Amino acid sequence: MKAIRFFVREYTLSGMFILVLLGVWEILVHVLNVAPFILPPPSQIFAKLFSNYRLLLSHGSVTLVEAIGGFVLGASAGTTCAIAMARSRLIERMLYPLVISSQTFPKEALAPLFVIWFGFGLFPKVFIAGLISFFPVVVNTTRGLLSVDPLVLDLMHSLSASQRQIFTKVRLPNAIPYLFAALKMCITLSVIGAVVGEFMGASAGLGHLIRLANSELATDLMFAALIALGLMGTSLFLLVDGLEKTALKRWGGSVETLGR
Repeated sequence: MKAIRFFVREYTLSGMFILVLLGVWEILVHVLNVAPFILPPPSQIFAKLFSNYRLLLSHGSVTLVEAIGGFVLGASAGTTCAIAMARSRLIERMLYPLVISSQTFPKEALAPLFVIWFGFGLFPKVFIAGLISFFPVVVNTTRGLLSVDPLVLDLMHSLSASQRQIFTKVRLPNAIPYLFAALKMCITLSVIGAVVGEFMGASAGLGHLIRLANSELATDLMFAALIALGLMGTSLFLLVDGLEKTALKRWGGSVETLGR
């Protein structure tokens, strides 16, 4: 019941605002007599969404697997890289320029190369999603591991704490809020990465479905697929948000307490 009350309290206003926007959209499309293939009314889009829910679920499950795979790949690689850079100044000087330069290449330009190298299967989409997710995790986690109060470090040193104890008792708890801030960002970016990979070449997935709908001027189906992507990204974000609250309880404190 608490979860339901929290959800209602937090999202009622935004839900009402979305309903108002949909109502204005519906009215304007009919008043201005806009062609459905240019901008279909919300009623037509939701009708298409419900009538093709099996098709959307089938393609959505493919995109979901790609997005989660990319998220796990990017988050694990990013966390490992951040820990290595936080533990060694030499490794930080070696890796940080490469991390920065990896973000200067547009992923849309790299996607065709991955398709050529790895084919049209699952791995290229997972790799692109992981590459997009990698950067926020590295930067945020490194900052969290290094931005520890010097007084706390002096206290730990005065107590003859080892580097491992300092890392597990001070640096890691301090980095938890930073890490989850990055994870909430990259879980949605991983969905985008999966769709980008599907645009380049795929036989299934919501990105593939959007591309097919675009070629057939089935704008209502395109919007239905976009809604499915939005629901997927929002659900994954809320899942990571729930994991963040659990982790913060585990480490004993709020974001503000751990960040001190």
